[in-house]
Amino acid sequence: MTSSSSYTPRRVGIMQPYFLPYLGYFSLIKHTDLWVVFDTAQFIRHGWIERNRILKPGDGWQYIKVPLVKHARETPIKDVLIRDDEPWRTRILAQIDHYKASAPYSRDVREFLKDGLAFSANTISALNVHLLTRACEYLGVPFRYLLYSQSSLCVGAVTAPDEWALEITKALGAQEYINPPGGMSLFDNAKYERAGIKLSYLRPRLTPYKQRGEKFESGLSIIDAMMFNEPSTIRDMLDDVEFIPGGAANSFDVGGEEPYSGRGLPTQSES
Repeated sequence: MTSSSSYTPRRVGIMQPYFLPYLGYFSLIKHTDLWVVFDTAQFIRHGWIERNRILKPGDGWQYIKVPLVKHARETPIKDVLIRDDEPWRTRILAQIDHYKASAPYSRDVREFLKDGLAFSANTISALNVHLLTRACEYLGVPFRYLLYSQSSLCVGAVTAPDEWALEITKALGAQEYINPPGGMSLFDNAKYERAGIKLSYLRPRLTPYKQRGEKFESGLSIIDAMMFNEPSTIRDMLDDVEFIPGGAANSFDVGGEEPYSGRGLPTQSES
């Protein structure tokens, strides 16, 4: 559900709207009270907005993608249109068909995905938010969100990448901002301390689960985890995390996480 303007969260997470993202994205959702969908950032090609990864029929992984209408380089995510002149929904459903040979929950997940992709959305942002909402419902994870582009937040001036989160958290009246570990090097914990806001990083452990073969492919779309695990098991996975205090960030190894993008928002790990 969308957040009402009167709601004051304690913990805030802020991310771009990704397409069926990996477990770490949902861990962050589960451990925050309000999710700010930062849909005004410039769309960056070949990121996680219009695509993600699942297993291939053989070894390794493959992309599932939503085709997009050509747009100007500076177009914000919220204005990027889906191209519906090709059967991309049918193609994605065909790409997951091989799971039925080895994944115990393939039938349920296929129905989930078929229903989710049938949603009438003309922008990639609207589709992704819908899929996030439906995935959280499937998993039994509360999801209270706010579309930044439609909010009336009075956000202060931003002069550095780490200040987007700071100013939005301040405007919401929240006590804590939680970020993935990939942005550690760009964050100044002292700024948050001066504003009376706790800065934390959430690092998911991403413990391997039983997939089809001997080699575990990590960092795949939530679709893969759903194929092989029931919702209660996935909720346990989402709680298998480490919280890193903002002031202690420099002493931690981020473990190959991608850093923040130039717009000051974290990107999915491609480990």
